[in-house]
Amino acid sequence: MVQALTFSRLWEGIDSRFDRYAMAISGLCVVHCLATTVFLALLSSAGGLLNPVIHEVGLVLAILFGIVALGRGIVSHGYMMPAVVGAFGLGMMAGALRLEHGTYETLWTLVGVALVALGHDLNRRATY
Repeated sequence: MVQALTFSRLWEGIDSRFDRYAMAISGLCVVHCLATTVFLALLSSAGGLLNPVIHEVGLVLAILFGIVALGRGIVSHGYMMPAVVGAFGLGMMAGALRLEHGTYETLWTLVGVALVALGHDLNRRATY
């Protein structure tokens, strides 16, 4: 007998590893932001060599991980706060894309990434 795949059964298959993956990706984003800022400060003529598409792709990946991991958290533990904190951070990251490359863009992105990582950590802690 084949059971229908329900929404709750779908979420049961997704565990807190997504939160840990998302936190690791947030760490990589911090490294990328800081390294790019230092690199461009040292070699300002190399600014045109970096493809800005990496920022849009990174944001899309962060949003997808957020939907999966934070959405799973809402279904499993019922707390909205981790998702709200994570969504606020994603909004800050998206807003930073509209700024010129430089100190303010880096600052807004790093604060947004920190909030996304905090949301995933809150989500992971609430699951246990």
